[in-house]
Amino acid sequence: MNDEGKITIDERLARMVSFVFHPLFMPLYGLVILLSAPTFLKYLPPAAKRVLFLVLLVNNVLIPLLLLPFLRIRNFITSYHLDDRRERIIPMLTASILYFTTSFIVLRYQVPFFLKSFIFATAVLSIIVSMVNFWWKISVHAVGAGALTATVFSLWIKMYTPLPLHLIAVILLSGTILAARLRLNSHDPMQVWTGYLTGFIVLVLFILLI
Repeated sequence: MNDEGKITIDERLARMVSFVFHPLFMPLYGLVILLSAPTFLKYLPPAAKRVLFLVLLVNNVLIPLLLLPFLRIRNFITSYHLDDRRERIIPMLTASILYFTTSFIVLRYQVPFFLKSFIFATAVLSIIVSMVNFWWKISVHAVGAGALTATVFSLWIKMYTPLPLHLIAVILLSGTILAARLRLNSHDPMQVWTGYLTGFIVLVLFILLI
């Protein structure tokens, strides 16, 4: 790994992409797409949109982020980057539990079933990736990218609303995320492509078949 003073521009860009499109943020981005794309979901009451966004933000972004310093102090992890597969176990299992908690909260609200399917599919994907991580280091960034692509694809199919620009945008974005992970040597190509396909296939199956 390069010293901080010798980090190249492309490495800095790769780090920036990895941070902005961290797996914790991807479901929020997916929700923003769902609530802003030109389908009937766009016309949900603002109050309902705020509740969904806040529940996802608190349960699946803020709480996991606040947990990391505790794990670091207790020496469960040695780095916030979680490069070691074994150090990912506790954070990922915790994230899975929080996603299912979010699913149960959202099920109680009167929101379109598509949104409930999306959040439940995210919870299922989280537990699948956590199980895989026990034996193999899969790229969670790539999983998030695949899930985001699947979100747009499923919205197109399920709502009978063509979204070509949205789909092209998330595919290009996914390519950028995957390239960033490879540039940083965080994963090999197999881990990256397996992650992307896992995120895409699991989310498509659950959203379209449930």
